[in-house]
Amino acid sequence: EEGVPYVSVTINGVTFNKSVVMKLDYPEYALLLINPDEKKIAVQACSEQTENATSFYKEKKSGVISVRWNGKDLLNTFQDLMGWDLKQQAYRIEGTHLKAERAILFDLNQATPLS
Repeated sequence: EEGVPYVSVTINGVTFNKSVVMKLDYPEYALLLINPDEKKIAVQACSEQTENATSFYKEKKSGVISVRWNGKDLLNTFQDLMGWDLKQQAYRIEGTHLKAERAILFDLNQATPLS
């Protein structure tokens, strides 16, 4: 069971859970799409040749299936967009699988604080 796809945003990085990876069919590369007006982001499977493709899933020896991005720019983008202070509070956002687009959409307005 893949469970609900979600992304966690903490001071240490942005983590996509196993369900995101599985629903996108273990893509090696993905695009991060940001809609600042609606405060939504999406991660979309793509090929290495795609413009702005970012390295996504790599098999780990540990067998853990998740993806963590810890770019400071990305964290700052989240903080600026949402007015979050990630030093004080981390968040989790559940995603919606857009099968036809090979993407998962996350509405940051629906973020829940992580304890």
